[in-house]
Amino acid sequence: MAISSCLFTGLPCPRNVAVSFQSLKQIKGNIQFSYIPGCHSAIGTVAIRCGHSSVFSSSMKAYLPGQSAGSAKRGFLVFATADANKGQSEDLHEVEDKSLKKYTWADPKKPRICILGGGFGGLYTALRLESLVWPADKKPEVLVVDQSDRFVFKPLLYELLSKEVDVWEVAPSFKDLLNGTNISFQQDKVEKIQPFDESSRSHDGSLASQENGGTVLLESGLTIDYDWLVLALGSESKRDIVPGATEYAIPFSSLEDVLEIERQLRKLERERFGSGKPPIRLVVVGAGYCGVELAATLAERLGDRGKMQMVDVAPDICTSAPVGNREAAYKVLSSRGVELILGVFATEIKKVSAEDNASGEQFPYLLELRSANKPSKRSGRPSMTLPADMIFWTVGGKPALPSEISGSKSHPFPMNGRGQVETDDTLRVRGYLQIFAVGDSSFLRDSSNQPLQATAQVAFQQADYCGWNLWAAINNRPLLPFRFQNLGEMMTLGRNDAAVTVSFVDGITLEGPLGHTARKLAYLYRLPTNEHRLKVGLSWFVKSTVDTVATLQDTFTKLAATT
Repeated sequence: MAISSCLFTGLPCPRNVAVSFQSLKQIKGNIQFSYIPGCHSAIGTVAIRCGHSSVFSSSMKAYLPGQSAGSAKRGFLVFATADANKGQSEDLHEVEDKSLKKYTWADPKKPRICILGGGFGGLYTALRLESLVWPADKKPEVLVVDQSDRFVFKPLLYELLSKEVDVWEVAPSFKDLLNGTNISFQQDKVEKIQPFDESSRSHDGSLASQENGGTVLLESGLTIDYDWLVLALGSESKRDIVPGATEYAIPFSSLEDVLEIERQLRKLERERFGSGKPPIRLVVVGAGYCGVELAATLAERLGDRGKMQMVDVAPDICTSAPVGNREAAYKVLSSRGVELILGVFATEIKKVSAEDNASGEQFPYLLELRSANKPSKRSGRPSMTLPADMIFWTVGGKPALPSEISGSKSHPFPMNGRGQVETDDTLRVRGYLQIFAVGDSSFLRDSSNQPLQATAQVAFQQADYCGWNLWAAINNRPLLPFRFQNLGEMMTLGRNDAAVTVSFVDGITLEGPLGHTARKLAYLYRLPTNEHRLKVGLSWFVKSTVDTVATLQDTFTKLAATT
């Protein structure tokens, strides 16, 4: 080998040389990959033996089984051994060692709280910590990590499609929200969580031999040492359960999803503008809250220009909703011509071929369905097929946790069957005193032993408790057990329609314009900061005033025309 010393340590090593993966691009000839047991680096260790049968892929697609190509950029330790007998090894050229960078806390002597996820659970926990009164020497450094640069108020995403709100109102940037606070923000994706082994703790719960609670590795290569960790990474759409869903169905769970729906819908509206054009066919998979709200919003927007269908395996819509909300939804969906196809499940989504479109009517997708109760007797044939211009996927979800979240080797994180991290009633991950979990990525049962639903209302309340319990843990005070209080349920049904059922008044459901106003005021109150709340409130007031004036002018014009 041309290199006679370790690139990472500088120590002599005539046959074993440590190089970064960047060096692999310059290896010529044949190599073979194998792990070296007992060798450790910040991420992992592999061995390369030159002169064997495996051919190195210059495209880096096959450089290491079981590792992603993105990992190669972050400096694994690699040992290259020349095979003198084979005589096939070529020179290795030194390249720059791109070692992992460490996040620098402003004051590392103070408690360091790392919050993974900037949704309702994560951001509101950070803001709760900011609002509490701390002793001068214990006021923590708080860092929020999220892969997006914007906080997304998900219950108001439907209003983007109905043109009631602007993007900045429901998806403000973290920079704007956290301006003037002591909360820091890092835009990045979490790749690995490595807490220190709980066996290193003393009986009183303090760390016996470690200086911090653990380390978080981000996709960029940045590492964060923390004292306290909050898992609030939320959930993401799960479409891989049905063939074709990942490729052809659009989820409704993020700002990017909504913007993509808007882009495709506007294109279809332009193409189908005018008389004599076929209607825009839309199919919503899932008749829960998300599916019903999306179907009602899009059906109102398209009117006679669209044909809306909604399918679900359940025999009813919004099966967990209060009766008043469900009845209000039925009325609205019926009045807008939404076709309900219940008691069926999707089996496949296919891209339509030219032969399928030979009959004349053009549509890009086919959704194949089967009856949930009476399977088709025709082997291999779907019981129903729906053509569609767009298919929306609102069922199924999975925690958005990194693949390497197993915890320490001797004490793995407790997970339920859905991949959620189980917590005790103080919201701490079971077995980990310095790690809390809130929101969709966590699992906890309520006082009646029922699993808490993954809703914004639950995350709001958990964030309040999580912030307080972090304060209590740092200040050696008793932690509070989480108690969920169901305040009611709300759903939007269009530009001037909604259904609101409050838990403290039995049998009362606010519908129509009154429900719509109540829902928007409730969410205005729930916006994250006072400054943002004020800006959005003024914006909504101006829009409402303009709409009212326009309606009055239209009314007066019609009255004048009839007289």
